[in-house]
Amino acid sequence: MVKEKPNRDAIFCVADIVKRAKLELDFRTDAQLADYLGVSRSTLCNWIARNSIDFPLVLEKLKDIDYNWLLTGKGEPHPVRRYCDSELVQGDVELLHTPRCSQGMDDRSVTLYDITAAANLKTILEQGNQHVLGKIFVPNIPACDGAVYISGDSMYPILKSGDIVGFKFIYDLRDIIYGEMYLVSFNRGGDDYLAVKYVNRSDEEGCIRLVSYNEHHSPMDVRVSDISQMGIVKFSIRRHTMI
Repeated sequence: MVKEKPNRDAIFCVADIVKRAKLELDFRTDAQLADYLGVSRSTLCNWIARNSIDFPLVLEKLKDIDYNWLLTGKGEPHPVRRYCDSELVQGDVELLHTPRCSQGMDDRSVTLYDITAAANLKTILEQGNQHVLGKIFVPNIPACDGAVYISGDSMYPILKSGDIVGFKFIYDLRDIIYGEMYLVSFNRGGDDYLAVKYVNRSDEEGCIRLVSYNEHHSPMDVRVSDISQMGIVKFSIRRHTMI
């Protein structure tokens, strides 16, 4: 019988998720956590060995813990909750990237763009005023160049289809911070794509690697020459309602 190999390209580490869960719940053993989750200890051990986990179950059981911290270790276990309440959208705000250096933060309005009409980030950069849906008010965030709705499940459960992400353009690919989440516009096989992915270094020369959080989506190497525009993701809004 061939043993299932763990997904080494996955952006998450189940062993670290388990450690953070035990730390926050003040559990000392895997058996305590397994009992809390309602699964057997062997099931929990298999999750760690395969680097695969029942996300819906874990997030439901640990819903009082910040999911970004639980899954990636970024942020705080119980951050101050931010809420976007504007004419266009209402929902919880999650900061996904904050510069290490000090940066003034205040209550800012961010332009929400129609990415389905603009098709890619380069069009927004060049013809932004033609694709504006409106302004959203987001409390206490770093400076952003805009926000768009996302589709697909490649970043689930960090992001899900219908969420809004705010971004800041980068104009030189040498400024990429590897390991962070980006909006990436690129051409592949003659078609234009816009993806929300973690960006890692690639083993292939002249490429970057786009990595999903959802383990069912394989990593993708993209030639730098095929990239038209990128923007680092600053925040997300888990939309509740839309007018």
